[in-house]
Amino acid sequence: MKLRYIVILLFPAVLISSCDDFLKEEPLDEFSVDQYFSDPDHAYSAVNGLYRSGATTMYEGGVYSGTPMMFVQYMTGLFDNEYRGQEVHIQRAQQLTLDGLNTAGYIDNIWSNLYQGVSRANNAITNIPNVPDLPGDERDRLLGEARFFRALSYFQLVRMFGPVPLVTEPVTSLDDIYKERSSVEDVYNLIVEDLRFGLEQAGLSTAHMSDNESRITQGAVAVLLADVYLTMAGFPLQQTERYADAATIARNLINGQYGAYALEQHGATPAESAYNKIRRSDVSPEYIYYREYEAGISNSPYPRWTYPVALVKETQYDITNGAYQPEPELLNVYDPDDDLRMQNKQFFHWSLDTPNGEVNFQITPYIWHDDAALFAGPATSSKDVAIYTYPDALLIAAEAIAQSEGVTPEAINYLAQVRGRGYWELGVAGVESTLNGLSVQDFVEEVWTERIRELIFEFRTWFDIQRTRKYPVTDENNPGEVTYVDVVGHTNPLGSTYAERHLLFPISENERQRNPALGENNPGY
Repeated sequence: MKLRYIVILLFPAVLISSCDDFLKEEPLDEFSVDQYFSDPDHAYSAVNGLYRSGATTMYEGGVYSGTPMMFVQYMTGLFDNEYRGQEVHIQRAQQLTLDGLNTAGYIDNIWSNLYQGVSRANNAITNIPNVPDLPGDERDRLLGEARFFRALSYFQLVRMFGPVPLVTEPVTSLDDIYKERSSVEDVYNLIVEDLRFGLEQAGLSTAHMSDNESRITQGAVAVLLADVYLTMAGFPLQQTERYADAATIARNLINGQYGAYALEQHGATPAESAYNKIRRSDVSPEYIYYREYEAGISNSPYPRWTYPVALVKETQYDITNGAYQPEPELLNVYDPDDDLRMQNKQFFHWSLDTPNGEVNFQITPYIWHDDAALFAGPATSSKDVAIYTYPDALLIAAEAIAQSEGVTPEAINYLAQVRGRGYWELGVAGVESTLNGLSVQDFVEEVWTERIRELIFEFRTWFDIQRTRKYPVTDENNPGEVTYVDVVGHTNPLGSTYAERHLLFPISENERQRNPALGENNPGY
């Protein structure tokens, strides 16, 4: 399952040439690009570094601050962090008061980490074709992986910041460091080009990542491309013809063209539900792309976020933090009577049996719970974290088919498969009967609701608000029922009202000073 090549960081040196040949020397303490890309192992190392840099850093974080992907979700006002008092960027996101100065340091880190991933991907993409003795099929696979990670980094950048500099070649001169922002459409065109290469030309495996040494597969590329197309169909591009493209890719993935994926099925008891099976294992038929962890090498921080601060004494960890605590308005998206996901110790939990009796606490995620790390020790976890799963593919297909072909039985079935697993007593057929006869808009809103419920731990909610320009409103008196209103002008549960500017992050003023070619900040900042 684990990557078989050691990751080393690349710091290409810019060599200064002398006019006298006899003065030319190859440095002994660093590699030039020509020296480094001189062996197939170097090509693997260059790509392996991408699995731990760039877009994947969006899923990393400290126990106090959470992850950058959680920071994105705080913009909804539907999630809280117990350490928000000291982590001021969290308050800025929740209260919609962030700007290019007051969150500059935090946004700087996001921006620089993502562009570091772009830079390393560019280095690999440019130089791997020239590596001697690298077989052609291995070359193409490595290029497909590198282009996947470049696409993923740009997908994060363009959704958060809108127009951003489009860098596609290694930076080898100071003359190349001042880049203007490219249009959103141009950024998406590169993303699509990279992913189509990975899907059609790279010869990537159709096995599950867990059977492919945790390397990128056709399935991972396909589900990301489907998500990209779905996003392009919405705001700000509104290229509605992309719904059909998203439907095609997602449908092909579901039909097995890019690998065999399926929903995890329930066992006989709630403890053996599909959600608990997924929680306890890294190997699931529905994991398409995940962030890999290895205890003692790269420890997962996620178990720390499954208990509030006050419960740390019951665990093996020195600190725990409710960094991704759902607000009541979010939890009301679930029917607590009929939806298994809202039962204790399924998606969430709120009680713990201790030698001194049962302890109750504020609802926190259970899906990241690692029994061994939390209670047996040592307090290190190797549990992988899902980024894209089969339910995501089903819900992309359901929405995209409805938008491009109408509310067909196929679209209904894809939504019903996901909801029917949650509403386990009603089942797929029962759910299908409730969806028949819906208009396109009503059906699509049912898909949006299911995306909130099912993909809450894949951090989709704010990005869905961005692309739909709709905000989910729940009712404590009717849990499970959701209506959608225009996000601009709506006041979130924390009392903050959305303006158009909040749909993008500001660019850090530090970055604008470093690169004057960026021009004006995003509108409204």
